[in-house]
Amino acid sequence: MDDLGEACVFALENWQPGPEEQQFLNVGTGVDLTIRELAEAVAAATGFQGEILWDASKPDGTPKKQLDVSRLAALGWRARISLDVGLASTVKEFCLRLSQQKVRL
Repeated sequence: MDDLGEACVFALENWQPGPEEQQFLNVGTGVDLTIRELAEAVAAATGFQGEILWDASKPDGTPKKQLDVSRLAALGWRARISLDVGLASTVKEFCLRLSQQKVRL
């Protein structure tokens, strides 16, 4: 099971918010990364050899994209799969399903 699946099962077993509490949990690593870092990680995971082009004339978007995972962390859950490992696993699974014609482009 991947980290997201484990987090969901963990939350179902360990989180019982009262009616007055907010009813959501963020799942993530709690580590911030830039869009450039994410694009480069996806390129590496997929074997993309092309150039990533950036349009500096456009807004950068939200300066901080990091999720607040403190609620889930307070329950004792931590992500154990790194971004690189998770991306590699996702790409491998997608390629397998594509070869089996279970997904299409």
